[in-house]
Formats: sequence, structure tokens, C-alpha cells
Amino acid sequence: MATNSDDEVRVEKPKTSVAGMPAIRHALQYAAVEMGVTRGVKTLLAMNQTSGFDCPGCAWPDPKVGDRSHAEFCENGAKATSWEATRDRAGREFFAAHSVSELLEEDSHSLEHHGRLTEPMYLAPGEDHYVPITWDEAFELIADRLRALPDPNRAAFYTSGRASNEAAFVYQLLARRLGTNNLPDCSNMCHESSGSALNETIGVGKGTVDLDDITDHAELIVIVGQNPGTNHPRMLTALEQAKQRGARIVSVNPLLEAGLVRFKNPQSVRGLIGSGTKLTDRSLPVRVNGDLALFAGVNKVLLAREDAEPGTIFDHDFIETYCDGFDEACRAWRSLQWSEIESQSGLTREELEHFASDVVAAKSVVVCWAMGITQHRNAVATIREIVNFLLLRGNIGRPGAGPSPIRGHSNVQGDRTMGIWERMPDAFLDKLRDEFGFEPPRDHGYDTVNTIRAMRDGAIDVFFALGGNFVAATPDTAVTEAAMKNCALTVHVATKLNRSHLCHGREALLLPCLGRTERDVQAGGDQFVSVEDSMSIVHSSKGRLAPGSELLRSEVSIVAGLGRTLFGEDIGWSEMANDYRVIRGHIERVVDGFENFEERVREPGGFTLPRGPHDSRTFTTASGKARFTVNEPDAINVPEGHLVLQTLRSHDQFNTTVYGLDDRYRGIKGGRRVVFVNADDLSARGLHDGDLVDLVSVWSDGERYAKGFRAVAYETPRGCAATYFPEANVLVPLDSTALASNTPTSKSVIIRIEPAT
Repeated sequence: MATNSDDEVRVEKPKTSVAGMPAIRHALQYAAVEMGVTRGVKTLLAMNQTSGFDCPGCAWPDPKVGDRSHAEFCENGAKATSWEATRDRAGREFFAAHSVSELLEEDSHSLEHHGRLTEPMYLAPGEDHYVPITWDEAFELIADRLRALPDPNRAAFYTSGRASNEAAFVYQLLARRLGTNNLPDCSNMCHESSGSALNETIGVGKGTVDLDDITDHAELIVIVGQNPGTNHPRMLTALEQAKQRGARIVSVNPLLEAGLVRFKNPQSVRGLIGSGTKLTDRSLPVRVNGDLALFAGVNKVLLAREDAEPGTIFDHDFIETYCDGFDEACRAWRSLQWSEIESQSGLTREELEHFASDVVAAKSVVVCWAMGITQHRNAVATIREIVNFLLLRGNIGRPGAGPSPIRGHSNVQGDRTMGIWERMPDAFLDKLRDEFGFEPPRDHGYDTVNTIRAMRDGAIDVFFALGGNFVAATPDTAVTEAAMKNCALTVHVATKLNRSHLCHGREALLLPCLGRTERDVQAGGDQFVSVEDSMSIVHSSKGRLAPGSELLRSEVSIVAGLGRTLFGEDIGWSEMANDYRVIRGHIERVVDGFENFEERVREPGGFTLPRGPHDSRTFTTASGKARFTVNEPDAINVPEGHLVLQTLRSHDQFNTTVYGLDDRYRGIKGGRRVVFVNADDLSARGLHDGDLVDLVSVWSDGERYAKGFRAVAYETPRGCAATYFPEANVLVPLDSTALASNTPTSKSVIIRIEPAT
């Protein structure tokens, strides 16, 4: 592959394996720079251990107690921890020296490397410098602005997936005590489509798979729209274990990702000095947004084989006992045309026939997916079709089988369990009322996209964010930045500076909080918190490091402190802040599945929440059965001369946090403004590998531009392209969302590629 002419970006041949000694080297180098060698090693060895803290990165589950490595972390987990536990500080001297206008000129990578925030900071109307403010003054200011609202629904409370269960529960309590269900969160932008589809079809909005289903039981693991090598690296160890006992792996992705080609386990001799483990047995290079057609086509193949040899393919006992809608689904599959399936999926009938043979040969199948599935207009229909695929052969509710959406942030699933949702059911709100003695609001609130619309339209005065980088994470960057500036007050609880803190309301507050790695000491003594992973295991997390500043407060303390200032001690805000056992007692009485919470969460490894489909093949859907659904295949309509773009992470980032400017698995060094395109698509446009181009997204309300990207010829289907977020979020229209879930369609953006101007 040619080297770019731009000296800042170098393009090398993509890797065909991941991890190994380079992963160890990069992780330890980053940790040493940020934390120091001794402090860094001690901190990393405490991560994901039963007496330590939960990784602040992804939500991949930990192995059982006794099966964990002494170094139970991956390269990206080490970077996430080092990023948080850095020795650098951004205190009052920093803000005195740097104006907001000046900081806005920096990119995200530079901003977040200024260090930890150390004390509350306030930006007054018309000013350009944040200045110190006391905690009491900050709470009083927020409370005054909230009390002055003519309607509590003119406030919105955003949550990042980093918040603990305890913080999330108190946070949703604060919003509902104020009188609003405006609780947008990062789930709205990632796995909302999964929850919508799974609740409808199997009665629970979570996966039904345990870690040992993958490592010990599944005969076939299908990985769709997911790149574990970058986004969930510890998953590769589980896949290696599955391969070593004979499981097959099928990967479905428009890009050939190195992490699913070969894994060199850095904790084994074979991984360090040997060839590692080949993971994928069959790779299906699906067209971007072609996954619905792919699964509909496979289901059509399975039906044809069942028709040819009745009783040999489908699990009729399971279907008749536990499912409904089967006959309607079969009629729909029979009517499908192969020309449409092949055109939409970008795959041939022969390729899908071979995949179906893998399925028939396996007694148990797990399907894992991530945002490559959930961020399309037809995402909910696609996941419903994946459920159909599993139901046909009884692949739910038995060992080694089931749907497994893989969450991308450490407690995003737990936040939803705790009530962070703008549409919590009445049963939850009734229990909240009975526990705390006030009537929670019942009208549904704003999700993330609708919050941006409301801010844009002047319907939100106060925006409060518990973690995250809202401006960088959300779609339509220019619209979102303007919407944020339209607020009267923006408040951010954060560990480090990010772009959202600079695109502020007329007034703004930065409230610095403890990180996952730090000791949390309250009036009731040392505290721990709990989190829920992708597989519904709830376990404790306890930091060990000294706080980065004596003025830092925990997220729980901040939220409860504001609650006390707003409402007095009406529901015991100080008790909750002083001792998190009080919060867990409330959770036990309000949230289903948390019986004996305090006792069970203190057990090493925690406990698993009930999941009816997994535990007893119980499906709490509208019909009381698992539902086959009809999902007519469709795909994004791409006009002549255009491509469909998906946004993705580089290897050196986690969500919007950019640790470095390399993506070594894809061969990118020293920069991020690159776009991956099939070489024939470049040639058809008179472009070449290495050319400087502009990306132009096309939507009904006009065009959006992202300028100055390096074209990189890459192995991906014709008509498809990919580039990194958050740089490309400017191209994602706010009103382009998934049906039913309202998730931004960041994986289905229609673009033109033009020579740079």
C-alpha cells in the first residue's frame, strides 16, 4: 500500500494478527508515562480483580473467581486506566492561563491530555475563563437555576456509561424528584436498538449468554458488526478458548479486522513467540447495512433445507412450545427473491449456503454484535431477524446458545437497570414512589437525539451531564454544539477536560469527580460501588489510589449533595452520600433481581441477574412467548456516484477518548483524518490511494462537509467506506435515526468523496 504524501499520516500494510508483545509494550509504555512505573504496575494488577476496581473501559465480563489472570487487563483497558490515573493536573492555574476560546482550537487528543480536573470551576456569562468556585456555591447556583425553571422538563440529565450503579440510581432519583424523565444516556446512541428488538422478541432487553457459553459450550460463534481486537480485546481470550476446544467462528464485517484473523495471546508462550491462534473460520464481507438481508437469506436457506428434509433442520418442539409467529415468518422467507438478497448483502447465495451449513452442523450457536449492527435505520429489524435465526434451531435458553449484544462502556447496561431511561415502565416508577414517598413523573422524557433537538429549539435551559463527552459523542456536531450553547446553564461532572466543556451554555460549571481507580472515603468510611457487565453480572469495584485532588468528590456525593441543596433531607440525601449501603438498600427494594443486594455483591465475583429466556425459557413478551417477526429486507438507498460510510474507532481510542494518533492494526500512523475506500471506488472517481479528499454527506436538509481526509485504499466491499469518529460525526444528520430506537445512524451515512478544496 502506498505511503501518503502527507508527512503527518503514514500508511502501512494492515496487520493480520493482534496483541502479542507489541500490546504489552504499548500498554506498559502508556502506563509508565501517565502513572509512573511502580504506581502504574500496582494499579494495573488491581484491575478486574475481586478486591480491586472494575476496568473503566468496556463491559466485557471477568472470568470466574479462580480463573482470572494476575494481569486481567488488555492494552486498551490499561490505557483507559492510565488516562484516568494520570499524574498531570489541570487546576486553577491552567484555566487562568488558557481561555475557552484558546482551548477550542485544540483537538480532542490534546484537550484530554492536560490532566485531571482538581476543583469546581465556573464560567460566568460573557467570560472566557473558567474560575474556581466552592462546592457549596456550585450546588446553590445549580439549585437556583433549577428552581427558577417554569417546568422541570426544561432540564435534561445526561449519563455516561461510566457511572456506577449507585451513582446512576441516585441520579435518576434526582431527576425524577425534580419532576422530569429527561434522562438521555449513551445507550440511546449504541445499544438502544438491541434493547428495542430483544424486549419485543424475547422479553428482556439484554443478552442471554454467559461467558462460559462462549468459552465452554458454543459450537458456532457468529460475530457481526463488531471488532473485538480494538473494542473488546479481552473477548479474544474467550474466543481462543472456544477455538481450542473445537468451536467454529464466523465473522461478518465489511472490513477484515485483524483481531478476528489471528490472536497472539500476550499471556501465553504461543502468543508471545509463536504464531498465535487463528480465530475466524469463515469471513463474510457484508456490504455496509446488508446484515438484515444476510440473515434473512440464511433463514430462507434453512427453511428450504427443512422443507426438503422435514424435521432435520428446525427445532419444532422448541418452536411449538415457546414461540409464536412462525408461520408468518416462513411465508415471508419463501417470498424473498435471491437477486434482492444478494444485491443488498453484497454476498452470493453460495456464500450464504456455506454459512447455513456451518449453522446446521452446530448444536449450539451464539451471535455477538455491537454498533456495526445497531446504528442503522433498519437496526431493530436486523436484530429481530437475528433472533429469528436463533429461534429456528432452539438456540436460546440452553448452554452455548443465544443472543449476545456486547456493550461498549463499563456500566452502560447497569445504568439502564438502575432506571437511567426516559421511558422507564410504570412498575419501576410505582416502586420508586412507594420507596421514597413522592410521585415520579409518568410522561416519557427526551432521549439523546430529542434532547439535542429540544436544546436546539430553546426547550432546554439546564443541561447536566454525569460524565461523558456529549458534544463529541453525538451526531451532527455543528448542530449539537450550537444546541449546547443555546442553554442557560451547562454542568459537567468529569475527571478531565473535553470539548463538551468548551461548547457551553451562557453559564457553565465543571464539577471534578473521583475516578474508578481512586479511594472513595465518606463519613461512613471506605466505600465501594457496583457495576453490571455485558452478561448481567453485578459485582463490586473499589479504587485504591489516593484521589487526584483533595477537592474531588465522588459522583454519588455530587449528585446527593445537589439533591440535599435542592430538596433538603426529604428522602435522606445525606445518608445516601455518607454510606452507599443505604443506596443499595433502596436499590434492593426498587429494582427487580437485587434481593439481598448488599450480601451478594460482597461475594467475590458478585452475582448474575435473572434473565427469563436464559434461566427457564420464560419470555415476558406481549404474547408470553418468543416472537418470530417478519422483517422485509431493505438496505440504504445509495445514489449513483455515492458511497455508504460507517464511522468506527481507531485502535488507539476508547469511545471519544483518543489516546494516540496511531491505528496500528489498520496500518495508520500519526493521524486520524483518513477514509478507507475500496481501490476500485477510488479509481472510478479519478482518485488514488493517498489523495487528499473532502467527505460530503447528503441528507434531505442539505449537505455536510468534513474536509482534508487522506484516501486509503482498503479491503472493503465496493460502495462502502469507513472513517473515525468523533471526527466524522459532523457528517451524521441529527434526523437520520433508527426506526423504533431513534439511535443515530452512524454506520449508514451517504457520502460523496471529492478532491480536497
